[in-house]
Amino acid sequence: MSVQRDLSIGSWRKSSYSQAGGGCVEVPARKIPGLVPVRDSKDIGRKPIAFTEASWGGFVAAVAVPEGPLTP
Repeated sequence: MSVQRDLSIGSWRKSSYSQAGGGCVEVPARKIPGLVPVRDSKDIGRKPIAFTEASWGGFVAAVAVPEGPLTP
């Protein structure tokens, strides 16, 4: 079953690791309980995708480790 939520958030913020001209993602400036909407900073007209807090936290933890599971 699919759940529809309004993801028209007022303002978004980029990662502090974002570099000028680099591709990055943005997350809402205000928290949405249980949900982490994410959008492409270079194509803000597209609909954001949403992750559960647990899924997003797992992703962030995996990419934050320099020699973690995502290193080729």
